[in-house]
Amino acid sequence: MTRFDNQTVLVTGGAGGQGSSHVRAFHAEGANVVIGGLDAARGAALADELGTRARSIHLDVRDEGSWSAAVHATESTFGGLDVLVNNAGVQNPPALIEDTDQATWSRILDVNVTGTFLGIKAATPALRRAAGGAVVNIASTMALGGTAHYAPYVASKWAVRGLTRTAALELGRDGIRVNTIHPGVIATPFIHEPAAGATTAIADFYSPAPFAIPRLGEPTDVTSLLLFLASSEASFVTGSEYVVDGGLLLGPALQAEAA
Repeated sequence: MTRFDNQTVLVTGGAGGQGSSHVRAFHAEGANVVIGGLDAARGAALADELGTRARSIHLDVRDEGSWSAAVHATESTFGGLDVLVNNAGVQNPPALIEDTDQATWSRILDVNVTGTFLGIKAATPALRRAAGGAVVNIASTMALGGTAHYAPYVASKWAVRGLTRTAALELGRDGIRVNTIHPGVIATPFIHEPAAGATTAIADFYSPAPFAIPRLGEPTDVTSLLLFLASSEASFVTGSEYVVDGGLLLGPALQAEAA
């Protein structure tokens, strides 16, 4: 018996660096997994790799109709929806606020905030039909402070915090828990490759040497916490925020010189 037997999990951005880690782990724990995203080839390849209990679907998180179709397909294929993981996200090319165009601002918020909002909206009736469940929103440590040159992304992740807390209040009496994870610098293409329109990757701005745990995070570091929050083990946890950053936000872990 594993934690997610007879449950169905929908992960947005499910074929990406963190998303594919989440999908594989849920599947290994017995869940039916639905891989939502725009990259049909990568999603299909992951579904084929997993075999039974896995399906890839087209999902543009910015579009309400796409969300409705995705939830309908999930219920039609597996009989219900128990967990939604709002993992899809995009990063802006680094720029000062005065040099950031409105189109970039709108694109980042459309995916990161509107996408999460529409996901909760579309999934709620299905989660109620399943007699409750869990929503986990993947935010960022950038939602816990300011970061120069990343105003759209920072603003979007701060907004996800407020949305999570509001949804937790609205849905708790329906047995639906809503929580947020704030990853730090995780070793995926998202931080190792420049965002669209950029020449510099996020990882170029960070060295893990000063972290309390002096390494970059791995997708599995986030996945392990996600599995807990989505499971019945966290049945009394909602509206909460969990940081996975190796101590990045604590400040530098300075080492005294040996005497």
